[in-house]
Amino acid sequence: MITVSDVFDYLRKFAPVELKLDYDNVGFLVGRSDSDASKMLISLDITNDVISEALEIGAGLIVSHHPLFKSLKSVTDADLTGKKVVRLLSGGISAICMHTNLDAARGGVNDALAVAAGIAADLGGAELLLEEGKLPDGTPVSYGRAGYLKNPCTLSEYLEMLKKALNTKGLRYYDAGNTVHHVAVVGGSGGTELHKAIKRGCDTFVTADIKYDVFLEAKELGVNLIDGDHFCTENLVVAVLADKLRTAFPEAEVAVSKCHMQTVNFY
Repeated sequence: MITVSDVFDYLRKFAPVELKLDYDNVGFLVGRSDSDASKMLISLDITNDVISEALEIGAGLIVSHHPLFKSLKSVTDADLTGKKVVRLLSGGISAICMHTNLDAARGGVNDALAVAAGIAADLGGAELLLEEGKLPDGTPVSYGRAGYLKNPCTLSEYLEMLKKALNTKGLRYYDAGNTVHHVAVVGGSGGTELHKAIKRGCDTFVTADIKYDVFLEAKELGVNLIDGDHFCTENLVVAVLADKLRTAFPEAEVAVSKCHMQTVNFY
């Protein structure tokens, strides 16, 4: 039998917990370590719909990117997070959440985004955006990636390609008039990392959840800026996780959530 502990041991080798940012809460967050994980559901988030999906397919484990909680003082059905934890435990479902450690991991979120953004041919093929720390063994760590397009293009051409690659309903952007060639990417809420893309000499920066002041800064500094949606810039890793788990545990049933999709719509 494949246990939750077996899956967590594998995942933390791929995306070491030591890679997480200080504020984050990652790892084995809900359930029993010895429970059956021979059927798993992979999703970017653990929503009520995702829990229902797990119950319907009989999954004993949900592996998600975003943590179900960062801190808890109580677990009751009196609040949204508590209700989800109660539903998981009542349904015999465990939860493993790999967040900023998976952003930084080689082959994780940002490498998947680098492939979609056209600056890497395969997972792990992009350069680190900037070194932001080191693991105990000296391995450099970064929460972004950078690289060059094989064929430079106009921003309008790049937006058309990126929209399809991210499977997003729309893109927010600022056009600085640059040819797109040297691109930096940070999955999720990476607007504050614009200065790192500029320091690296990039002409274009792709991330999500970009605030008004960051768009103004991009305009003043002359950098193309693209908001690809938080879900869409990170959900790329779900299929990657599923493939890795199928390879590591060939006897397991590994499903990707069919109900969890981009929340934002465009009018």
